Order: sequence, then structure tokens, then C-alpha cells
Amino acid sequence: MEGTVLDNVILLADSYKVSHHRQYPPGTSSVYSYFESRGGRFPYTVFFGLQYILKRWLKGPVLTKEMIQEAKEIFAVHFKKENVFNEDGWNYILEHHGGKLPLRVCAVPEGTVVPTRNVLFTVESTDPMVPWVTNYFETIFVQTWYPMTVATNSRIQKQIIRQYLEDTHDSLDPLPFSLHDFGYRGASSVESAAIGGAAHLVNFKGTDTVAALSLLRKYYHSPMAGFSIPASEHSTVTAWGRDGETSAFRTLLEAFPDGPVACVSDSYDIWKCCEKIWGEELRDLVIKRGKTGGVLCIRPDSGDPPTVVHKCLEILGSAYGTRENSKGFRLLPPYIKVIQGDGISYRTIGAILENLKAHGWSSANVVFGSGGSLLQKVNRDTQKCAFKCSYVVINGEGVDVYKQPISDLGKTSKKGRLALHHVNGTYTTVEGGTRDPKLDVLVPVFENGELLKDYTLEEIRGRAELNEDDIDVFKFLAEEES
Repeated sequence: MEGTVLDNVILLADSYKVSHHRQYPPGTSSVYSYFESRGGRFPYTVFFGLQYILKRWLKGPVLTKEMIQEAKEIFAVHFKKENVFNEDGWNYILEHHGGKLPLRVCAVPEGTVVPTRNVLFTVESTDPMVPWVTNYFETIFVQTWYPMTVATNSRIQKQIIRQYLEDTHDSLDPLPFSLHDFGYRGASSVESAAIGGAAHLVNFKGTDTVAALSLLRKYYHSPMAGFSIPASEHSTVTAWGRDGETSAFRTLLEAFPDGPVACVSDSYDIWKCCEKIWGEELRDLVIKRGKTGGVLCIRPDSGDPPTVVHKCLEILGSAYGTRENSKGFRLLPPYIKVIQGDGISYRTIGAILENLKAHGWSSANVVFGSGGSLLQKVNRDTQKCAFKCSYVVINGEGVDVYKQPISDLGKTSKKGRLALHHVNGTYTTVEGGTRDPKLDVLVPVFENGELLKDYTLEEIRGRAELNEDDIDVFKFLAEEES
């Protein structure tokens, strides 16, 4: 939102942060904090999104006299006090650092898949005159929870789909386009859709969230991160009336005579639609398109997903015929598929594919679209994300600090300066400053207003790719259900 108060970096903080500069012990010259997932729904996290925050909000000179004056006026009224806002501290940063933030950030490379309960990035002040600046920006740093959690949610679904492709199909070729992002309209804002949609594209290449493409072009060097196809919606079908459904479908096929298209087919009677319209009236046209590379994706959009997808395949199989692959599972002709975009989440995808497998159908016959469950049904507690101070310097002496609430020991924080060692495929957070530089995967990414690492989406995708060391996703799902 260019040109609004949201561009004032001083306002990117919870209100109580404004008073904290007066609360640290006398002689405090440095504050060091870290960010982690303390556990949560998924057993690992795909680290992604910090670079967007650094570039969007914190990189380069971000402070002006006008911002300081604006913040001073806002907080004087907000707190009903004149002496809460740290005008001298912000003026110091403007005068001595040219408006650049005196912070150092070290982080795991974006796209890294890290088990929960490990440090993901650290933040520390670099000027002893303004040590409070570290935790002043906790608010914006913690918002990394959102892209990180969406990327993790998306990757878990990729693991599930991959396993069923391995079980029932001859290749993994369909995998990159097997889960399409339908979440733009269901996100809480355009920026949320852009961030969450970008996180999904770490794992897949199909999306209808256009804002994500813009974000990845600007912040992650990706000219075109995702792809889509022409598709109908209920309005373009029902506008023809109940008796005009066939005409609506024919119009779509003839408007786009080659390449893939998707057609929502449950406006009235999905079974009749598959059997009579797709299976009889438009069958020759579907086959004709198929000869030139055209693919029809039939989209049911209501009902019980496992039941509906299976029944659609059975009807279409009777109409178009099937072949058996080398693993003994049935496939429709390559020019026709089912796309299920209703009720899709990491919990339901497995149920749909397991039902197809039990009835002898290859999972390559179906692709998925996900909206709210992909981008919106997550929160900071999904992965229990937290940003905590673990080390301060007071009167020249380093002090390890931590919290250990007796009412919830799960919130016990880490102590001292931290490192994340990676040895033989295992990640371990090392506390107390005993870092081995050869083993530590935390790297400097930001210092004093300058970006030190500038990752591309392709680099990130490479790190996040599925591999043989991944968790057993079905064991995880079984444990979660129990």
C-alpha cells in the first residue's frame, strides 16, 4: 500500500514495543533474539518468506524525519502520554545510520526443510546505542510464520500425492501440476494471497492466484512462477440456462480448440453431465481435441469428494474406455481428467486417492485444486512460531537469557547465541555460543540495511524438493488422526 502510513517502518510494531527501550537493564548494549517453530501440526517446516519481509520493509534507508514526526504524533495520542515514544533513538538511527536499520539477521537458506523445534533465523542489534531495535521488529519478523506454514502445508500434500503416484502410476511426471492454488478469493487480503500463493509455488507450478506471480517476480527473480488454463465457472455455464448446458460446454471447447481446459460440471446433475453430455453429446468433440493435444479436465464441485471423484471416473471410463498401466491400474485416455477443487486439504487428498487405489484407478487420472485450506486455514499456532530473546550484553558481559513458564514448559525458550548444525542429515540447534562454523547452516542474510543473500525461486524450489530422507507422511497422518 504505497503512500500510506503502512510505509512508516516505525509503525510496523505492536504498541507495547514503543515503550520497551526504557525497560531493559541499565548498561544493555546488545539484544539477540531468534525465531523457531516450537512444534505444531506438521513435523517439519519449509523455511520461506523472510526475504520478502526484508526486501519489502527493512532493506535500505527506511527512515525519514517525516516518519519520526508522524510516529511521535500518533503515539502521543495513542498512549495519552508524551514520553513513551523513543524520538531520540529513532533520530540517532537516522543521523548515524542514514536511516538504515542497525540489525544483523542470520537464517537458514530459504527452501530448507527443517524439523520443528530448531532455530530458523536470528536477529541482533549492531549498534550499542540502540540495542532495543532487535525486538522492536519482532512483529514483522514473526509474520514469516505465514509463508513458512503455507509452504509446509503445500509440501505435505505433495508428499501424499507423490506416494500415490509411485504406487499407481508409471511416472511422477504429473506431480508439479497436481495441486492447483484456488485460494485468491478466500485469502484475507491481496497481500496475504500474494504471500501464501508464492509459498505454494515453492512446491508446485499450478496457480490461479495472480498476485503470487507478481510477488515472485519482484522479490524472488522468477519471470513466471506458475501457470493456469482456460476454465469455466458456474456463471458461464448457468447463464445458458438448464437446457443450455451442452451449448455452454461446446462453446468452451470450441473457443479453445487445443491445450487443456477445465469445465465445472455440477451445476445441475454431475452424473447425467458425465454420462450424457461428456459421454455422448460432446464425446466426438472431446476426442477430436485430444488428437491435437487438447485435454479436458471435468470439475465436480460438490458432494463427498472420494465418492464423487470415483463415480465420475467410472462413468467416464465407460464412455471413453480405459487402459491398464504397468502397475495394473486403470487410466482414462490422456485427453480427459477429473479436477477436484472442493473440500481439498492434506487430510482429504489421501482419502480420495486411497479410494481410487482401492477401486483400481491410477491417481494420475485426477488433479486437485485447493483454496481456503491451502492459504487460509492456518495461523501462527499451526507451527507454534515464536520469536524470543536468548542473549544480551550488559555492561560488556554476555548473558544467556531464557523463559521457562512453569504452567507450560513447552514454551521454554533457548539460551544464548545459537547455531543450527547439520550432520549426516540431522539438524540440531546448538545453544550457548558453541557454534562450529563448518556445521552451521545459519548464514548472514541482512546487515545494517543491506541484503546479503538474494535467493531465486529456483534455488528455493531445489532445496524444498522431496527426497529420500523425508518423513513417512502416512505415519504422520496416522499419528495425527489417533
